[in-house]
Amino acid sequence: MAVYEHNYKPYEGVLTAGWSRFLVIPRYVYQDLFKYKLFIALFVLCFVCPLVYTILIYLHHNTSALTFFGISSADVVPINGFFFKVFTTIQTSLAFIFTVIIGPVLISRDLANNALPLYLSRPFSRWEYIFGKLSVLLILLSVITWVPGLLLFLFQSYLEGGSWMINNFWIARGIFMISLVWAVSLGLLALAFSAWIKWRTAASAALFAIFIIPTPIGFAIQAILGTTKGHLLNLGMAFNVMADEFFRTVNSEDYIFSLGEAWMVFLVYGLVCLYMLWRKVRAYEVISS
Repeated sequence: MAVYEHNYKPYEGVLTAGWSRFLVIPRYVYQDLFKYKLFIALFVLCFVCPLVYTILIYLHHNTSALTFFGISSADVVPINGFFFKVFTTIQTSLAFIFTVIIGPVLISRDLANNALPLYLSRPFSRWEYIFGKLSVLLILLSVITWVPGLLLFLFQSYLEGGSWMINNFWIARGIFMISLVWAVSLGLLALAFSAWIKWRTAASAALFAIFIIPTPIGFAIQAILGTTKGHLLNLGMAFNVMADEFFRTVNSEDYIFSLGEAWMVFLVYGLVCLYMLWRKVRAYEVISS
């Protein structure tokens, strides 16, 4: 049908700043996720542990409350590196559950519906698309890991005094660094599997496998080659090494590898995932017959 009236006008509204365009992706993803009551219930469940830890910290500094409940000060859990290490371990485990639920469909749906050309035909680069999808998990996992962890640290510092905060600042650094590294690693793994495995169940299974399969392989390598470095592909053990070092707890993984090697494990996985994403995230796909 011919168009005789040329009344089209350019967009005159406020333009989104270039640096924040990637935030469009998580905004719409969250709008969709929080429509489900089950997801909201799981999200609220993630704050049960921070609430319990808040009560423990409060009881530790409230003599009248201890007397009321009939608890002696010696029975109260000490507030130290191990205290915050357990908290971080619990919250990062919940972060893994969220990653398994959300991650496998972040890119696979766009590939299945040929939506990438629609994204990349706009002023939106491939890296912005990848970082936008990654930020869906980074923001959500941050809210349930290092954000409540640092709030607990500040609460303890407020009750204990400024000197405690200065002397134990390494705890806050450990909470932030370990949670951030874990969130970035989970996000990159989830996006890589989502881009290459279009079946959601298989992508979720791959996320579980990446933390399970390296353990028996590592023991086999150590037994066959007589080396102590067979677990250098094990993300779970690398996480334990980093947690022990940052929270200054007894390092049960000394015989496996060092903190520097643990950083290397996360770095290698991250680079491999970025390469996989760069190969798959493009406006079109050439299929050779």
